[in-house]
Amino acid sequence: MKKLLYSAIIMSLVLASCSSDDEAGDIQQDIEVPTNYVFERGGETTVQYPGQTTRLQMSAELIGSFKDFDSATKESLLNMFAHVEGANDFDNSALNASGKNIKSKIAASVDYFSANVAESAEIKADFESYISRQVDEVFPNENTVATTGVAGQIADGSSARYVTGKGLELNQAFAKGMMGALLADQILNNYLSTAVLDEASNREDNENEVLDGDSNYTTMEHKWDEAYGYLYGDPSIPVADPNSVLGVSDDHLLFNYLGVVNSDDDFAGVAQNIFEAFKTGRAAIVAGDYELRDEQVTIIKEGVSTIIAVRAVHYLQAGKQALADNNMGAAFHDLSEGFGFMYSLRFTNNPNTGAPYVSPSELETFKTQLLEGNGFWDVTPETLDSISATIATAFDFTVEQAAN
Repeated sequence: MKKLLYSAIIMSLVLASCSSDDEAGDIQQDIEVPTNYVFERGGETTVQYPGQTTRLQMSAELIGSFKDFDSATKESLLNMFAHVEGANDFDNSALNASGKNIKSKIAASVDYFSANVAESAEIKADFESYISRQVDEVFPNENTVATTGVAGQIADGSSARYVTGKGLELNQAFAKGMMGALLADQILNNYLSTAVLDEASNREDNENEVLDGDSNYTTMEHKWDEAYGYLYGDPSIPVADPNSVLGVSDDHLLFNYLGVVNSDDDFAGVAQNIFEAFKTGRAAIVAGDYELRDEQVTIIKEGVSTIIAVRAVHYLQAGKQALADNNMGAAFHDLSEGFGFMYSLRFTNNPNTGAPYVSPSELETFKTQLLEGNGFWDVTPETLDSISATIATAFDFTVEQAAN
């Protein structure tokens, strides 16, 4: 997998070929890939993804409210999750005016969940349970020292972590799990799905520049941009050149961890490869070259999936080390992040199979292993190593590469 990622060619000009039964040979056409993510028609941009930016902002405010012990209630947090247009759920009035919400897009991709509504409902319920348990179990014990089976706070250096009786930080399980259930699922399994990009007359309309209503884009162009927006849509990230703020933006979701993984020498270049694939795929859509477009989808699916896997293994291994050092607060924080990223693996997409890299049944087993009995208080290094090795093998990297 890494071999393919790192062999991706960074291009400013792509030579693409197409063939026709009426032609003896291939015809080559030049597809110009811009330096930045800038696409225009009639001098006006064709790139828009306000809905994605809205959901990223809603997510950020909701996650931040998990530790608002003074003001947040179960009702207020659940309302933020399933926001209704016009309700005063957020500090940001623009979010309150929006008809969009987070819940409707959790586990809602065409490829994975259009025919699997039962699992989609179960996943949505998982996230609602994180909210409910935070208020029911953790909030009442804000000033209680957590012990085995007792929720409360536990020291991690100068920070206080707030955990369940099993040691799980529910805000971390929610935040890291949502990176898969919302962001990766929408990017990989929905907007970059052939079923969505090529739906109905999208190809014909794209080739004839039939625009989407009063908008300046074709429907296919917009679907691609919506995938782009779930990764690069935080307001602090410039649309045209997102990697210019890699590692320094205000984003705390997937783009943030793209920067973290990219800063690891073992995975350096993944951010540029994904960005180049997004630009090249978008240019290919403009040119009507769907074979080239789909080649970029493969690169993006591998890259985004790998970010999630690397961080899952990294945090499981960091938790193992902290447990060995008897630093339980740090261990529980790392393991909670690892748990969330591991949850997100359900939404990865191996382009060779069209399925997650690690099967849902294996992931269910892993979740049980981590939380059975007393949970993180008793989890063994052997269990953490076993889960880490399975994930790393599925993605063709080593535990050591992700752990450092």
